[in-house]
Amino acid sequence: MTEVAEPATRGEVFPLERSCPFAPPPAYEKLREAGPVQRVGLPDGSDAWAITRLEEVREMLTDPRFSSNRFNPGFPILTKSGRPQRRRFTASLINMDPPEHGAARREVVGEFTVKRMKALQPRIQQIVDEHIDAILAGPKPADLVSALSLPVPSLVICEQLGVPYADHDFFQSRSSTLLNREVTQEARIQAVEEMQDYLDKLVATKEADPTDDLLGRQILKQREEHGDVDHDSLVSLAFLLLLAGHETTANMISLGTVALLENPDQLEIIKNDPGKTLDAVEELLRYFTIAEFATSRVATEDVEIGGQLIRAGEGVLGLSYSGNRDETAFEDADKLDLERGARHHVAFGFGPHQCLGQNLARMELQIVFDTLFRRIPELKLAAPVDQLPFKHDAQIFGLYCLPVTW
Repeated sequence: MTEVAEPATRGEVFPLERSCPFAPPPAYEKLREAGPVQRVGLPDGSDAWAITRLEEVREMLTDPRFSSNRFNPGFPILTKSGRPQRRRFTASLINMDPPEHGAARREVVGEFTVKRMKALQPRIQQIVDEHIDAILAGPKPADLVSALSLPVPSLVICEQLGVPYADHDFFQSRSSTLLNREVTQEARIQAVEEMQDYLDKLVATKEADPTDDLLGRQILKQREEHGDVDHDSLVSLAFLLLLAGHETTANMISLGTVALLENPDQLEIIKNDPGKTLDAVEELLRYFTIAEFATSRVATEDVEIGGQLIRAGEGVLGLSYSGNRDETAFEDADKLDLERGARHHVAFGFGPHQCLGQNLARMELQIVFDTLFRRIPELKLAAPVDQLPFKHDAQIFGLYCLPVTW
């Protein structure tokens, strides 16, 4: 075992801005070359361990000695506003550790099975077609973010949860605040509390009259199995699913569209054979890895990873983006190759906390890409890539708008 006190790469302060939307920061390659576990800086002046290679990232994410609880001292915080406050805090799946996490996940995992997702497929196809109808009937250029990327997953998750889509402007604006690393602690707290107030009332309404949606079914299930409803846990679950359910997929639709338009040889692969779109989706997920810091953790015991001792209480950044560009795991890793067929990426995380809604996200992306390029085969960017407003200030990478024409 080696214990590096002051690695040469310690000067890197995370998060690093993506200098190119199609490539990770150059520092990632230097970190991987230096070793699988390196000491790096955080915005608040503290340090954390950065895990840079795929094998070690996956190892860390399956080790129960690393905690997902963001309120644990030492958990790496990457926003300028610092550590989150515990106002009205109720643990959600993303913050839970075993054994509570496993029990809570089992309560809801049945809502995201492949079978249930396939049952949603016709409705998702209808939603996508309706929005593409509107694009074709509207002016050129169109903003793909507001016309397709954002409304499709937002409407899907609203219908799945039983959240009125008419309120989408409200929760999307609060989501944007929460995911912006530059906002103040006060603005972040206000956005959280406004979302909680909204969902608190929504869950209370469904408790009085359960509806046939995820929240309504969870209410009936809890009453049947436990005799009562855990109101706060349902508010917390709704908060997590509503936030994650539209932001991640929306940004992947926009980024995937840009990547395909900028790589016409790759786009032709799925145009000629839609059966390859699922593999294309996996490659796009690997290629962008938009939620790379969702795999951050804090050690609860002394642990050795990649020959490096990590002490209890020390924060860890599982750099999933770096792992997904690891040449030892993916040959020619910086190249977009839709026929790569490498499903062992960690864009959805790995282990017990692997993304609950990944089957839904895959299906939405497959339907959108197949339908978009079939119905608008002459689609093209209406602005150069270097002029597009990428989300360099957000915790989930993406685009603020995407002008396209045809």
